[in-house]
Amino acid sequence: MKADFASMTSLCLLRLSAIGDVCHAVAMVQAIQKQYPQLKITWVIGKVEYQLLKHLPGVEFVIFDKSQGWRSYTTLRKALSGQEFDVLLHMQVALRATIASLMISAKVRIGFDKARAKEGQWLVTNHAVEALATPHVLEGFMGFAKAIGVEDLTPNWHIPVPAADTQFANELIGKDEKVLVICPAASKAERNWLPERYAAVADYAVSQGYRVLICGGPSQLEVELASSITGFATQSIENMVAKTSLTQLLAVLKNASVVIAPDTGPAHMAVTQGTPVIGLYAHSNPGRTGPYMCLMQVVSVYNEVIRQQFPNMTIPWGKRAKGDDLMSLISVEKVIQQFDALLEKSPR
Repeated sequence: MKADFASMTSLCLLRLSAIGDVCHAVAMVQAIQKQYPQLKITWVIGKVEYQLLKHLPGVEFVIFDKSQGWRSYTTLRKALSGQEFDVLLHMQVALRATIASLMISAKVRIGFDKARAKEGQWLVTNHAVEALATPHVLEGFMGFAKAIGVEDLTPNWHIPVPAADTQFANELIGKDEKVLVICPAASKAERNWLPERYAAVADYAVSQGYRVLICGGPSQLEVELASSITGFATQSIENMVAKTSLTQLLAVLKNASVVIAPDTGPAHMAVTQGTPVIGLYAHSNPGRTGPYMCLMQVVSVYNEVIRQQFPNMTIPWGKRAKGDDLMSLISVEKVIQQFDALLEKSPR
């Protein structure tokens, strides 16, 4: 199989969302590019995710705008009309991705293994990646690179940022400043930690000589959460929510000393920039979705919650815990303990 892939000239990657997942996919794409530097790569990607990755070298993007409804599929078909790829990497388990893949012509169509190829994915692929028992999402993605003969699966990231956005971040955060960035909001409110506890950790960081920035997008959930955190804080916290583009945020995360975040995209963005992340987890298994290079720094109650919800049962690796108040089980003390431990290792 490897000999066949050595002669391929074009590859299409289908991964529409979300921010964290496309960050994982970048590591896979760049591992492929390292082994096959002449390979033409086309990435079918979501509209928001494109804003983060649009400067990625050696990749042609085709935007899939799900807000267009059924028109999004005809738009995709027109964009790829007349193209037949040697390989399609079908990397999204979602019905809309399964339908979207029908608009893509490819000789070899690689999807997930049988256990993970849900939402009809197995119907539109003719090859499968190697099955893995307990993979992190990034490792699962690297399985696609391995399937086409890539040998070096070590994750590395190079996500270019416009010079103006780098300047924005450099003006916001001085070279020798100690800065904690809190990205407090996940896509679902139940995965967010309590605002008064974020505030308590922020106050502690200020007492240790850190500036604290709260960052995030413009959604009402994020704006209201940031406002609540600053309201509870007794020290000065800078609210940058809704004030950065995705590439500006990436540059800010690069300049940060430490990032604290729940199960959300900016945690994975920070990983791509080599910045230490303290992830806060209750609903999902951090071994599967945690900040990949910082898994030892995660503060998690997931295992305890799962044992309580499913006593004496063997639980699938990706099983989610259910409950609206699970994040309240994460204490301020545990997060500060991890913060202090991180500072001992890297006191920047």
